[in-house]
Amino acid sequence: MIQPPDGTTLVNFDTNFYTTSTAPLSRTVTLLGQQVTIEATPAQFRWDFGDGEPLTTTDPGAAYPDLTVTHNYERTGTYQVSLDTTYTGRFRVGGGAWQEIPSTVTITGTAQELTAIEATPTLMGY
Repeated sequence: MIQPPDGTTLVNFDTNFYTTSTAPLSRTVTLLGQQVTIEATPAQFRWDFGDGEPLTTTDPGAAYPDLTVTHNYERTGTYQVSLDTTYTGRFRVGGGAWQEIPSTVTITGTAQELTAIEATPTLMGY
């Protein structure tokens, strides 16, 4: 998610980024007659702001007013913004103990277009 939400932000303005996909994903399948439960948990987030200044965090960000993942665009333009999420995993057979999966998997997010514009001050008379 991007705030402001309309696809437009201001140059030199804190643009807020966050994801709500933070809960572990769990699936149970039957394999060779045994129930196997697999769980994937988001562990790392790679924010690509589209301007060559990526950021990797363990923080999923947060909605306004809790600005924990922000970015300032220095130039006007249209940017392709995306989020790649790296998951850790574990599994268990039946009701047995959880076993850690030693590797991770990264899921590439779909890019969203964001336009950074410059604000023009206007003097208003009364």
